[in-house]
Amino acid sequence: MIVCYFQNFFRQSINTEVIKKLVKSFEQASHITVDGIEYWFARDIQELLEYTKWTNFHIVIGKARIACENSGGVAVDHFTEVGKPIQGGMRAIQIVEDYKLTRYACYLIAQNGDSKKEAIAFAQSYFALQI
Repeated sequence: MIVCYFQNFFRQSINTEVIKKLVKSFEQASHITVDGIEYWFARDIQELLEYTKWTNFHIVIGKARIACENSGGVAVDHFTEVGKPIQGGMRAIQIVEDYKLTRYACYLIAQNGDSKKEAIAFAQSYFALQI
């Protein structure tokens, strides 16, 4: 059903196979807390939204956090800071900055992202659907 919605919404600008791939990617990247709350990790969303540098994506996160606060939300409720372990040089584990993002946070990130990117256009609608 969600694919049909996007087919109608995007008409000819994004073909059906791309829509299916994007829906699957966004759904596979989601997680569920023990309380049943859906969330995504910012570094996963960064890749899905085609941002290659964390510093550039972090700027978008900052704008989205401001938008959250300005709309009466509490940013820490939607953008929870977490550390993500990654393997660095010589097999050393390094903790990098990451966030657990609610659907609303992802929506705000998409709204503040680079609108020239096809993935951003898709994400704006994807995350808006169930807010």
